Amino acid sequence: MHNSVSANDVATLIRTVHAALAGLGAAPEPVETVQSPAVTVRTSVKPDHIVCLEDGKKMKMLKRHLTTDHGMTPADYRAKWKLPADYPMVAPNYAATRRALAVKIGLGRKKGDTVAKPAVAAKPARKSLKLKLDDA
Repeated sequence: MHNSVSANDVATLIRTVHAALAGLGAAPEPVETVQSPAVTVRTSVKPDHIVCLEDGKKMKMLKRHLTTDHGMTPADYRAKWKLPADYPMVAPNYAATRRALAVKIGLGRKKGDTVAKPAVAAKPARKSLKLKLDDA
């Protein structure tokens, strides 16, 4: 009633509607976008931080940032940017500091291992006070 279609155009209208409805079930073709890294891979690892290749942010630890901001695992990140399997996810100085702290508190030792404790200097003996009592 609102749209008038001539008898000759009904077949064309049906084909157009059919094609539109058939296309709804199909996934749209993915558009390939080539993303360039925010910095070069070589300059992304510094002693005090690692630069995220996705957005250029400087981080001490990259794993949580990748998960929360980009929805990626470290393996996905390495695969996307064609990084080696040993590419660090933690800044080198931060890793060294954490390692030193772990060794200091005794982590990483086997149960039976003993660590020689540093010698503690003996405290000097207390001088006793001798009271002189006069017997007068």
